[in-house]
Amino acid sequence: MGNGMSEQPNFLSSLPFCNSLHIAILGLDFAGKTTVLYRLQFNEFVNTVPTKGFNAEKVRVTVGDSQTVTFHFWDVGGQEKLRPLWKSYTRGTDGIMFVVDSSDAERMEEAKTELYKIARSSENQGVPVLVIANKQDLRQALSLSQIETMLALNELGPSTPWHLQSTCAIIGDGLKEGLERLHDMILKRRKMLKQQKKKK
Repeated sequence: MGNGMSEQPNFLSSLPFCNSLHIAILGLDFAGKTTVLYRLQFNEFVNTVPTKGFNAEKVRVTVGDSQTVTFHFWDVGGQEKLRPLWKSYTRGTDGIMFVVDSSDAERMEEAKTELYKIARSSENQGVPVLVIANKQDLRQALSLSQIETMLALNELGPSTPWHLQSTCAIIGDGLKEGLERLHDMILKRRKMLKQQKKKK
C-alpha cells in the first residue's frame, strides 16, 4: 500500500521549496481527520482508530492542470487533552486543515472555540485555513451555510484567509478541490509576504 514516496528521496529533495508544503490537520476527536489523511494518501478508505498522538505523511498531489505539490501532513489527535499540543504542530506551518463533523451540531460551538484559538494565535496570523465540512453524505448533516454561521467564519477577520469545503472523506468527495483552494491561498500569502519584504 502507499504511493512509493519513501523510495524516492532524491526526487523529493530535488523539488523546489515552493512545491513542498507543511499542513496541520486539526479538529475535534471523531471529526474524521485521519480518514481525510489516508484518503488523500492511498485514495481509498482506511479504517482508523482515534489518534493518540499524531500521524505524519507525505502526499504528492497534482493541483491545477499539471503541477505536482508535496504536502507534508501532520494529523494531530483531537481529544481535549491533546489540543494544547496543536500549537507545536502549527508553528511555521503553511496552512491549516480544520476538519468538522457536519452531522454533529451539538459540538459545533466547541469546534468554533478551538478553531478560533488556533487561527487567532499570534504565530498563526495570516495562515490560510481550509475548513473541511466532513460527513456531508449523512442525512443529518448541516448545510455549508449553517456550518459557516455556527463557526462564525466571517468573524475570523481579514488577516485569516479561509475556505469552507463540503467533503465526504470515506469516498473522497471534495478533498482535492479543497486542497487546490488551500494551495491557492498559500501561494497568494507567499506572494504578499514577498512584496511586503521588498517594501521594507
